[in-house]
Amino acid sequence: MHKRINGHAHLLPYPEEIPAFMKEKEIFWIDADRKFMRQKGWSRPITAESFFLKEKLAWMEESQISHAVVLNLSQLYGNGLAEDVVRDVLRFQNDYNARIQHDYPQKFTCGFVVHAGYTDWALKEIERCVEKLGLQVLCLPTHYLNRKGQWKGIFDKEIEPILDLADHYGLAVEVHPYDGEKFILLENRAWRFHLIWMLAQCADAYHFYTLNGYFQKYDNTRVCFAHGGQLNQVNYGRRIQAFDGRPDLFVGKERPKSALGHPNIFFDTLVHDVHSLEMIIRRQGNTNQVIIGLDDPYPLGEMDSEAQSSYPGKLLDLAVDAKVISPEQREEMWFNNVISWLCCTEEDRQKFKNRIG
Repeated sequence: MHKRINGHAHLLPYPEEIPAFMKEKEIFWIDADRKFMRQKGWSRPITAESFFLKEKLAWMEESQISHAVVLNLSQLYGNGLAEDVVRDVLRFQNDYNARIQHDYPQKFTCGFVVHAGYTDWALKEIERCVEKLGLQVLCLPTHYLNRKGQWKGIFDKEIEPILDLADHYGLAVEVHPYDGEKFILLENRAWRFHLIWMLAQCADAYHFYTLNGYFQKYDNTRVCFAHGGQLNQVNYGRRIQAFDGRPDLFVGKERPKSALGHPNIFFDTLVHDVHSLEMIIRRQGNTNQVIIGLDDPYPLGEMDSEAQSSYPGKLLDLAVDAKVISPEQREEMWFNNVISWLCCTEEDRQKFKNRIG
């Protein structure tokens, strides 16, 4: 049996590791008792001890998870912050993740983040993170605020220089939603932005990634859409209907069907029910680009929870029981599929396997 790799995890710095300026400017901080994470006008309870490093390592051991891909914190995308502040905030996040990967290479592969609204700086930061810090997973938000104060989808023509450089380095790319409440003018009630609008944000990013043919143009990168790209699986037929019914709106765009099953497109398994997972697999035509993603330690992740009848890997176990996937496919989704997303070449894949032991 292979080791188990979690392709979607998060890690909080300990309160004392966060620079003082981030609390002074009310950008992000954590209470000394580790009960809440906070931003100006916002707070969220820290619901599991495994938000933090030592506790995360213990949880991984208990859960038989050998390795985890640690993404950036969505709270640190930097939308709405001045460029000089964004540089400081994101540099802290990237340096922190690089240190975690450097200190625990067998346990963690860490992502880094750039702000697409500040393209010149973003290109320099990608170069620094790859060449100096040894990071290979670029984390991008589904949407960002540009210099003109406009909200843009991440797969827009103005960020093509970033995609060019990511392709040059053969990076794995993670696309994750956040900040919907800043541009979707609805009252924030009943967790609607996490439960509904995050899925719509992922679908919007996938819409333009595929329509613009970026999955073909940038064939040296592999893009994973968080939370299974759940809504775009359901929405596929509507997109085809529109493409065929209003061709005037899609001049020069790629037909949606051409992206199905493409080896450069990945989805994680964080969809919470077997029927949704089955739809991803049916749309793709195989399980090769579906990777395990737990989103731990958030309560919407696949965590140990008696109240939610949940544990890490439960969905794949249920899918095997329902004969949606085979035990062999489950094993591939826990291991080889994640490596296929992370690594560009066979040489890179072997180096990665050697690193994690």
